[in-house]
Amino acid sequence: MSRQSIRVIGAAVLLTAATVLAACGSSSKTSDAPLSSGSGAGDHPEWSQYTFTIGDNGGDGNEELSKITGVFDDAPYKVKFARFDYGPPLVQAAATGDIDLGSVGDVPPITGAAKQFGFKIVAVQRGADPTKAAENIIVPKDSPIQTLADLKGKRLAVPQGSSAHGLALLALKSVGLSPKDVELVYLSPAAGGTAFNTGKVDAWSIWNPQSAIAVKDGARIIAKGLPPIDQVNNYYVASEKSLNDPTRRAALADVLTRIGREFNWAQQNPDQYAKAIAKETGVSLEDARATVDSYPFKITQFLPEDLKAEQALSDAFFEAGEITTKVDVNTIADNLLPDGFDSSKAP
Repeated sequence: MSRQSIRVIGAAVLLTAATVLAACGSSSKTSDAPLSSGSGAGDHPEWSQYTFTIGDNGGDGNEELSKITGVFDDAPYKVKFARFDYGPPLVQAAATGDIDLGSVGDVPPITGAAKQFGFKIVAVQRGADPTKAAENIIVPKDSPIQTLADLKGKRLAVPQGSSAHGLALLALKSVGLSPKDVELVYLSPAAGGTAFNTGKVDAWSIWNPQSAIAVKDGARIIAKGLPPIDQVNNYYVASEKSLNDPTRRAALADVLTRIGREFNWAQQNPDQYAKAIAKETGVSLEDARATVDSYPFKITQFLPEDLKAEQALSDAFFEAGEITTKVDVNTIADNLLPDGFDSSKAP
């Protein structure tokens, strides 16, 4: 794995340096953008007072895709972007109202709710291929570890409080192991990559692009973040500051539906999507394409089966002593998308 692929990007710096996109449907720069309609800015003049901050978890290409597709060019509000190294700080930013909307894995909403409220789960980034996972547990190519059971007594790196942390707990549980049977080493994604590459840990539970790039370079997957071990979804969280104001909420729903359209276009144009990720993160185009191919997805409502999966994960964290407050996922659920919304069917 290249150093570029695991670099740490300071959330605070990017928050202050975030790009602002204004409604500019008539601009020649974006007139040929595939999703720019050149109309709509006058449909909701009351939304012109808003600027929405969108958080992304590690560089998902959202900001670059917005420029390529022109999806916000005719919006009556402005948007800006903030990048986070991983999910827990993004959820905290949503809870405090520093961002309005952001995508994270399945665990950060749980660990966030165990500490503070102020945010809700509002949509799902749903895995579209049942054989492909957003995160995996990997070992070096020459490792003697062949199965999850072989992790007993080994050092397993995880980003604490993240979806990869959840995968580790559930994967261990699936073979009758507890966190006490292994040595969980809590490391940020960047530090975890260094430890994995230098042999300081025996295995790493991590998401894409780090997982996809490591596998491309020879690492082996011993557990995928797929049923029956784990769910295969990520989630959008939103600030209650925006959700509780009816006018602002309606505008934020428009933001999310446009993001759905944007990522639907990205799924249909994987080469362009890879270019967006490469430009946004600094990884090679080959590594970016490996990331795109490793996890196709669509955006939908938060459904009852998602709530059930999140509750099971929350209970597993509580039972393992990783959180000290039992979380009722119902208290952090609030669908923002229209009934039946499916980004794969978006125009």
